[in-house]
Amino acid sequence: MAQSLYHASIEGAQHGAKSLEQFLDYAKASGAAGAQPSNYMLQAADGSFRKASEILDAFASRSLSLDGISTHCPVWVHTTAWTGSPTVRPFVPADVARKSPAEIEAWAETYLLQLFDLAAELKIRVLPMFWGVAFGWEAATGYPWGFWQGGDYDLIKEGQERFVSKTASLRKAANERGIILCHEIHPGTAAMCADDFNMLVDICDGDACLGVNADPSHCWEGESWESRFLKVGKRVYAAHIKNFVIRPGLPLRMMDGDWQKRAMQFVDLPSGDINMQRYAELLNHIGYPARYKQVMGRASAPLVVEAESAHKDLDWTSANGIAYVRDHLTWPAAQGSFEDGMGS
Repeated sequence: MAQSLYHASIEGAQHGAKSLEQFLDYAKASGAAGAQPSNYMLQAADGSFRKASEILDAFASRSLSLDGISTHCPVWVHTTAWTGSPTVRPFVPADVARKSPAEIEAWAETYLLQLFDLAAELKIRVLPMFWGVAFGWEAATGYPWGFWQGGDYDLIKEGQERFVSKTASLRKAANERGIILCHEIHPGTAAMCADDFNMLVDICDGDACLGVNADPSHCWEGESWESRFLKVGKRVYAAHIKNFVIRPGLPLRMMDGDWQKRAMQFVDLPSGDINMQRYAELLNHIGYPARYKQVMGRASAPLVVEAESAHKDLDWTSANGIAYVRDHLTWPAAQGSFEDGMGS
């Protein structure tokens, strides 16, 4: 029988209350074959990064593969700090949070360059992340009004120039280390749909380090997950697996942070609106498993569980997701058409 394309993995950002060792023990006990820790889990008590040998030993002692590093938070800080938004403060040290936007951005760039060095030492070439609000909060609303351009301003053109310049050092460093920066196409980020992401690639002259972290749970405002990932398929080097529901009759955009009240809710993998089998098949169709295995030198590609719920315990939801991937999505890939043997 052919080998499975995928193995069950888990994202670490939601489990930030755990240390790296606690997170890996949880992942192993839940049946995962690999894990994708957050950048914070790789830090020592003083905020510096732990030695690569310590990190690798922690994974090896539990027979888990290191599948990537979740870098969402510091990259968000880097390309959002210029706006002066308080949303960056939870992700930086308290003394840094009191600094000016320019100083916070400089801190984030230094931090990320150090993280890139660690990733290279760990032989990790896939960094799931998302770019921040490079085009400004007005454009980030996605609202179809007509005020993004006026006689003396053009928010989209200015945002393009800002993105190219602010990310130049990070992209250069990533390319030098063979790292793919895998943007999670996501409402409120620098690329909210497939066309937005392809625009970023165009304005950066096709930069090879610009990749995609596929996550179908962010396709809930008109663009289906299938159409999105078909458009950016050749750039998909990482994949989360996550499900959601849309509650009918409720507004998708509302100023209430209580997830139990919102129209779009993340849910456990088996009970949401997305057919997870079809999603895993689409990832194979666009070449994600082969692409990941080639750049990482691995025998299979991770389906990184990021199961969240407004109603169910986080550890239970994640463990349930790991079991679902392990039991239902690690099937062997077809080696040809089912018609091949007919008439033989």
